Amino acid sequence: MKKILAMAAVAALAAGASAYAANPFSDVSTSDWAYQAVSDLSDQGIVEGYPDGTFKGQTNITRYEMAQITARLMAKEDQYNAEQRATIDKLAAEYADELDSLGVRVSNLEKKVGNISWSGDARMRYQSKDNSADEGWNGRIRINMKGQVNDKTTVNARFTTGNVDFKGDDNGDVDAEVLNVNHDFGAWDVTLGRFSNNFGNQGGWLYGDASGFDGAQVAAEFSKVNLAVGYGQFNAGEYKSIGTGKDGADEKADGLKNQDVFYAKADADFDAFEIYANYIASQETAWDKNDFDVWGVGVVVPISDFRVFGEYWKNTTSPEVLGVDLEDTAWNVGVGYGKRDLKKVGSWQLDVAYNDVGGGMYAGGTGLQTDILDTLTTFSSVGDGYLPLKEVKFWNAIAEVTLMQNMYLHAEYAFAADGDSYLGGSDDPDDTWTVSLNYVF
Repeated sequence: MKKILAMAAVAALAAGASAYAANPFSDVSTSDWAYQAVSDLSDQGIVEGYPDGTFKGQTNITRYEMAQITARLMAKEDQYNAEQRATIDKLAAEYADELDSLGVRVSNLEKKVGNISWSGDARMRYQSKDNSADEGWNGRIRINMKGQVNDKTTVNARFTTGNVDFKGDDNGDVDAEVLNVNHDFGAWDVTLGRFSNNFGNQGGWLYGDASGFDGAQVAAEFSKVNLAVGYGQFNAGEYKSIGTGKDGADEKADGLKNQDVFYAKADADFDAFEIYANYIASQETAWDKNDFDVWGVGVVVPISDFRVFGEYWKNTTSPEVLGVDLEDTAWNVGVGYGKRDLKKVGSWQLDVAYNDVGGGMYAGGTGLQTDILDTLTTFSSVGDGYLPLKEVKFWNAIAEVTLMQNMYLHAEYAFAADGDSYLGGSDDPDDTWTVSLNYVF
């Protein structure tokens, strides 16, 4: 773009910020159509000419020059209205790299441009499931809202349609998946309300339901170490059904859903490797007379564009269902390659892992989009001969590729599953997979 055209656009953005100014450049005459724009911006200190006193308006403007102009606009943003500040914010995002080279900090701009910011995503998905009636085409849209109360406090929300069934009559009612207040106290911050809460490495396999967690969390950052503790209730985890309840009646069981839970998390990044540890404790579960008291540790080792990862979980309460002991451990190990970047078309990543999950280590609410772990929580009447698996071993692959800017393809495939049955022997689940187009805005 010619510099003279760019200055006319910038002047329109900054209109009303200065009075009529004198002619600043020898090669811009009072008869030029952009004279007023250039002279106003010069008077405000937003544009500068060359040492010889010229403006050179017919040359193409560089990104570095535009970043310099954006930096000067940012310094005067308190003089502009909300719409003008929003435009400055967009300029800052576009020229973020150049601004960074100029030493201009843009990380806090969102706190200065209005009080509310919006974002969102949409998904069109197909699921092929082994154990669920949800197989087929579905979609959803989510809208995120962030309200800046002051420099230390934000109100955060996410509203989602849920899954709209394109082949059925499920219209996907709108729910508030996230609704919380976050207070920043420097190294510590406190979150109150409903927020996302994930456990388990690949896809948040242990718990990663979008409806998250209701309660309170205190988190802290200390150099390379992050800590968090929380108390409240998970919003997912319901078992499909139980043929014989605690008193012999047909009932559903809640897993961890609606049960009081305490948890603690810690992770550390030492560049050469990352480690983390988790602890979850609840006094009630779906299992009669069993607590849910588990701990887990994991590691990620980056090697160039590759990464090796694994984790181990243990339930210390020796859980059982209908008098049968459940496997009380879970572990996986895997390798990944690449990194999907929403701004880089063609960027991709792939993670493949082998998983061994005991029935006593899973209480529902997985973040995986396949239903492979439902084999651990799906009951029908005992007389019909189906009980959940005691343990399931399977391979899991998760891949993503950026097709266009802010648009990516996501796929999951759980395969080669080996299940241990309550009735003795094996009961191997079928392969299950899902693929979706995702749009971020």
